[in-house]
Amino acid sequence: MRLFSTDLIRNFGIGFVVGTVLVVGANAQSWSGDLASPALAAQMPKAPAVSADFVIAPEGTK
Repeated sequence: MRLFSTDLIRNFGIGFVVGTVLVVGANAQSWSGDLASPALAAQMPKAPAVSADFVIAPEGTK
């Protein structure tokens, strides 16, 4: 008895082919349209405006 007989290799080959056909058949519907939708960029957050209340002025000048 051989470890890797031709029957074993043939059955593995048939199993891989049948498995590939099943996976392709299960995913065939999702391949009908675009592969991926276009990406949409998020809006950039706006920095708060500078207020005159928070401006630091050098001392002695007014």
